[in-house]
Amino acid sequence: MAAPITGGQGVAGGNAGGSQARTVLLLAFAVFFILGGVTNINDLLVGKFRPMFQLSHAEANLVQMAFFIAYALCSIPAGIVMSKLGYIRTFVLGFLMVASAALLFIPASNAASFGGFLAALFFIGAGITVLQVAMNPVITTLGPVETSHSRLTFAQAFNSIGVTLMVYGGASVLLGDAKPIDAASATAEQLQAYRVEQGASIGHAYMWLAVVMLGIAALFWLFRSALDGAKAQETKVAGTWDLFTGNRRVQLGALCIFTYVGAEVAIGSNLIAYLGDGGVMGLGLEQAGKLVAFYWGGAMIGRLVGGFVLRLFRPGRVLTAYAAAAIGLISLSAASTGAMAGWALILVGFCNSLMFPTIFSLGTEGLGERTPQGSGILCTAIVGGALVPYLFGTVADVTGNIRTALLVPAVCYAIIAAFGLWAVRNPSKDAGSEGPVFE
Repeated sequence: MAAPITGGQGVAGGNAGGSQARTVLLLAFAVFFILGGVTNINDLLVGKFRPMFQLSHAEANLVQMAFFIAYALCSIPAGIVMSKLGYIRTFVLGFLMVASAALLFIPASNAASFGGFLAALFFIGAGITVLQVAMNPVITTLGPVETSHSRLTFAQAFNSIGVTLMVYGGASVLLGDAKPIDAASATAEQLQAYRVEQGASIGHAYMWLAVVMLGIAALFWLFRSALDGAKAQETKVAGTWDLFTGNRRVQLGALCIFTYVGAEVAIGSNLIAYLGDGGVMGLGLEQAGKLVAFYWGGAMIGRLVGGFVLRLFRPGRVLTAYAAAAIGLISLSAASTGAMAGWALILVGFCNSLMFPTIFSLGTEGLGERTPQGSGILCTAIVGGALVPYLFGTVADVTGNIRTALLVPAVCYAIIAAFGLWAVRNPSKDAGSEGPVFE
């Protein structure tokens, strides 16, 4: 999943200005580029670990569970930390957390420990959660309020470009050394030596990630006082549960964020195995990994045209149409073979492009001063990226057919399509009066 620009924390004290703030803004755009790749490189790790450790589909998807469970556990604590430290110091903390977690990949690689890799991924996820909690308000603060939307859109574009390029390049770095081994005939010593050899590229890649993160942390520390005039609001925990249990819009929005992130990550995580299936395209790991970049590239293209689409049509109808298109492409993929089956599933990435921001805006519409709490609830629902991929893998293992597992994301998109129709029929009383061209 491309690292989302999430809301949830307000800004007090006005907008930041000056040359220091502009420098911080440029650094923030660079961070979006890097974090998009760091988040979605997990798709390649799922493909890497499965033959490396002879894992089932469900076991391989523990990679995403370890990473995304951090959203559920760390979002609220990160908000509390940000209210105490401020924006820039919270960024520095997040970078240091990611750097430290990246260094954990080195002993995990040397020991060829799947559990060690999962632990490192959890701490990577925790660090990125801290960074993402501060993302949206920082971008909003660094400039005039009236141009905040364009800055957010520009930052999201950097995020998508980072995902596409880093996943494509990462396929060569992480999967280019892939070698088959007959696990049934190999001794325990041979298997361990094979895993250490295969894990070396992972350790090297994350070592350099740690160096980059430490460098960025140092840069942000130099500008740690740039936004001292813009204070983060206190994170309000009290009343959040009552909002969730008493507001149908928030409930449905959270459910759809859960299913959307889950479906998007489930397809991306298992695309290498799917494209490598003999009935699909029969590709090797590196070739399939590079095509995963096209899946995320489709989302990038979709975001470029998305603003125009949302100006013409009501968001609920757009959401339903895109979800229906995703279901159609999944059905086409499941019913066909060869390149048709592979590319149909890759094109689902384009359908994903507008879903997160559209669900987010519809789910928090009309909340007024309780919008930060609603945003926090929806951000926590990103944990769907931990659970739905595991369900996908379990269905593939139980049925012995990865095509059957496509039913899991199809059901997720059906829920999203239904929410879009519900939003059209139940507009918020506080929704804007200026509607799109076409109803």
